[in-house]
Amino acid sequence: MLILKREVIAVAGGASGLGLAIAETYAMRGVSVAVLDIKDPADDGGYVRWDEFPSLEYYKCDMSSKNEVEEVVKKIVKDLGRPTVFVNCVATAINGLPLLFLSDQAIETTIKTNILSHFHALKAFLPGMLSSRIGGTIVTVSSVLGHITAAGLSDYAASKAAVTAVHRTVDAEIRVLGASKKIKTILVETGQIATPLFEGLETPNSFWAPVLEPVQVAREIISMIDSGNGGVIRMPAYATFLGVYAMLPASIERLARYLSGVDSAVAKATISAAAENREHAAVSLSTSSSEDSDDDGSDN
Repeated sequence: MLILKREVIAVAGGASGLGLAIAETYAMRGVSVAVLDIKDPADDGGYVRWDEFPSLEYYKCDMSSKNEVEEVVKKIVKDLGRPTVFVNCVATAINGLPLLFLSDQAIETTIKTNILSHFHALKAFLPGMLSSRIGGTIVTVSSVLGHITAAGLSDYAASKAAVTAVHRTVDAEIRVLGASKKIKTILVETGQIATPLFEGLETPNSFWAPVLEPVQVAREIISMIDSGNGGVIRMPAYATFLGVYAMLPASIERLARYLSGVDSAVAKATISAAAENREHAAVSLSTSSSEDSDDDGSDN
């Protein structure tokens, strides 16, 4: 069981979405919480109510930078104490483009943000937990997309598959070290969550694959952390059948993908976003031309 008065919770990617829900919940309970994020809380236009939570501290950090992560962790230890729970919610927004249309920069950004951040963070947080008498909990937020890939998400899906693999490997290494009793690991693999990461993407089937609210997922994660147990959290219901999906014959898998609409969902979102961008560009061009015309008239 978690003893709140001695805990220090570190949440990477905690300035918005799922990470924010977790950070705020623990801060409301008076737990010391460190939020690590490259995003400035002020950018949310006041949505992040930091003043309401005196036990919550923000640390600006690019989690894809090894040096920044190491320096920020040192600062957290100095300010709040050694973290006993680390939750990694870091992820970059989806690009939603077929592989052949992805720029090298876009691929590199996804890999750095979604994968390297986990390596840097684990190497920075785990040693302190291993050397501590009370141990700690590592929470990795991955995605069902690491198992069920979708057209237009090659970089994102690959990164999430890697994140899951890193988590499972570290969990095995903790057991080999004989530290599994004091270091618990929690792997979170969810479907689409209503966060800015998936902005513009509509679920292909709201019945079978409902969009999850951050607070729903946060509630499950917090419950498992508080229990002092480790394990795997999969949401919504279809995510619990990932093992069965992996064993389906190729023909049945293709039929399931077609019926679910998973491969067309991202394409629709991308086309919609492109159309919206073109519309904005046309409006801007029209406005600019009108202003130029007015200027010409006033000079005559």
